[in-house]
Amino acid sequence: MDKVNARYGRSDSLSDNRESRASAKRVKLHFCHGKFRVFGHYVHAQFLLLALLEFILLGVGSYLVHVSFADSSVNQTLTGLAASVLLPAVLLSLSLSAMGLYDTRQRQCLVGVLSRLVVAIVFGITLTIIINYFFPYTYGGYAVLPVTALVSLAGLMLIRALFYNFVDGKLLRRRVLVLGTGDRASYIDKLRRKADMRGVNLLGFIQLNPADESLVSKERIVSPGDCIRNYAVSNDIDEIVIALDDRRVKFPVKELLDCRMSGIDVIDMLDFFERERGLIQLDLLQPGWLIFAKGFSPDMFRAFKKRTVDVMVSLGLLVVFSPFMLLTALAIYIESLGSGDILYRQKRVGRNGRPFDVIKFRSMRTDAEADGKARWATENDTRVTVVGNFIRKYRLDELPQLWNVLSGDMSLVGPRPERPEFVTRLNHLNSLYEERHRLSPGVTGWAQLCYPYGASDEDSIQKLEYDLYYVKNHSIFLDMYILIQTVEVVLFKKGSR
Repeated sequence: MDKVNARYGRSDSLSDNRESRASAKRVKLHFCHGKFRVFGHYVHAQFLLLALLEFILLGVGSYLVHVSFADSSVNQTLTGLAASVLLPAVLLSLSLSAMGLYDTRQRQCLVGVLSRLVVAIVFGITLTIIINYFFPYTYGGYAVLPVTALVSLAGLMLIRALFYNFVDGKLLRRRVLVLGTGDRASYIDKLRRKADMRGVNLLGFIQLNPADESLVSKERIVSPGDCIRNYAVSNDIDEIVIALDDRRVKFPVKELLDCRMSGIDVIDMLDFFERERGLIQLDLLQPGWLIFAKGFSPDMFRAFKKRTVDVMVSLGLLVVFSPFMLLTALAIYIESLGSGDILYRQKRVGRNGRPFDVIKFRSMRTDAEADGKARWATENDTRVTVVGNFIRKYRLDELPQLWNVLSGDMSLVGPRPERPEFVTRLNHLNSLYEERHRLSPGVTGWAQLCYPYGASDEDSIQKLEYDLYYVKNHSIFLDMYILIQTVEVVLFKKGSR
């Protein structure tokens, strides 16, 4: 034991106590640095803090406006007063989320952020007016909501300016060391987008054997000296990522165990990519990781909850969007002069590989595939009609799929269903492609939020990485998050074709 203490510099009980306190502090702070799990899905500490601050601002602003501008002739109970103050704050916060303003992949310029803020406020205030109409006790007066909108916009612009200048990508980050400098470590070294490294402060890469070829930037290689643990503690490292090409050669088990016991997380690089990028990195995947990783486990109660949400929400959406569906059907009928079908049925692959007919509004010519050959949709596809081009941009062509949800062939959220011809080919390209059929396909999904429209086999394999993340981590929380984020996809025509 003395030799061990001497090796790691533990000379007395005082240093032990100090290190124990530092380790305890490090463990306590891990949950509020970088990303951490909430109901199986990773959320970002920075944006969670931003959402909390903005909700407080919206609540305080709503209260001050209500006190100053509420109609004195409106006699409100205490419950009504609380509802009229909290309702705009809650709906505006949901609208901000729906516009993607808490999405860690958001890369809009200031103009893009401002436009989303304006749309979110209009959307939130409109919902508040609708609820005021049906529940009059939440109404505070004609001047309250317009003033609330202006105050909210000014306050949100101020908070966003401060956030992007002083917090975003600068605070609440995990200090990370990477063990390895070879091919696998180079994947981390190549991460350059702010969205991919927003919650990470990469301190460098450790090269175990100086004789080995290094594939990472030389300026990022650090020397921990004789002890990785001492270097990690002295540099306040939160996490060590294992990115060795061959773990059978000189794997520092004892040193990493000591790091772990000192409150420093030690994780596999696949877990790192899953957390930071929201995907399963297929070209780094090892079969053992799939077998032992948490997730990928069927849950009857979760399936029941998911089905209940599917039925309730799809019924509500059918009621809300029925006027748009009637107008879409009328537009297709007029454009085709009554000669073509309004609805289009196509074979798709569903849960457990079972085929079903997906229902969509017809957006292509009736002779789009007259030769019987399945083709990917392409940009500026000449087969798409004028009406079809419009309804595709705003995803109106997919509204009839709500009937597929009610019938149980689809879910609101899940991997997108593909045609059998494509699935057969993609199964040959990657044997894991069939794993996405463990769940019911969805009208929207995680891959649709994270990746542009897929129009090739290569795009489908890239989207598979996000689909596997969803299959592994799906929950009601993640489903609700995806549904809310889909509003931005539809309004701003992201990924449509």
